[in-house]
Order: sequence, then C-alpha cells, then structure tokens
Amino acid sequence: MSYIDGFVLAVPKANKQAFIDHARLADPIFMECGAVRVLECWQDDVPKGKVTDFYSAVKATEEEAVVFSFIEWPDKATRDAAMEKLHEIMSSDPRMDPNTNPMPFDGKRMIYGGFMPVVEL
Repeated sequence: MSYIDGFVLAVPKANKQAFIDHARLADPIFMECGAVRVLECWQDDVPKGKVTDFYSAVKATEEEAVVFSFIEWPDKATRDAAMEKLHEIMSSDPRMDPNTNPMPFDGKRMIYGGFMPVVEL
C-alpha cells in the first residue's frame, strides 16, 4: 500500500508563478528518490469555515492563496529511505539551495505530515 506526505501552505498570490517555478525545479528530486507522484494544487474552491479551515490552519492572509500538495510513495520504506537521501541532497543539490531556488512562501506556517492510507479505491 502507498504512503502519502501531505502539505498545506500559504503562498502570496503574487508569487504564484514563482511557486510553480520553484516546484518544477525541486519536485523532480522526490521522483528521483522513488516517489510515484507529486501534486502541487493551487486553491480553487476553498470555503471559509465557521470553526476552522485551511486558511486558519496556515494563517493565510487575504493576499495569500492556500496550496495543498502531496507526494505519493509506493510504501513507507521507500519514503523513509528517500528522507535519508533528501537530507544529503538538500545540502548539495542546487535545486534545493535557497540561494538558487528560494521558497516563495513562509515555510514556518506550512503544515505537513505522513499518512498511511486506510481506504484506497
């Protein structure tokens, strides 16, 4: 069964193309490390909640869009091995160097986690 890393972040709307460019440069690294799919999704139909919502989860402002992303791995073992490789890659690969590919969002407000699917159709 697959394993999923999920991410929710707030990106300044003015940085949409910068975000896409950043992802197109960095995301192939996950595929090189064994991911089977990477999706970066820009908000389209994201309602405001009465108690909580995606906006409040990442403290998005009116000038920011919510981005939902996920990386699908074939299994947790592949993901865990990839995370070990990624620590090395992050310090040596220019695609992950913040000087050549800066994050166009505030990474401190990103929420993320690893998830084991329980229903898969």
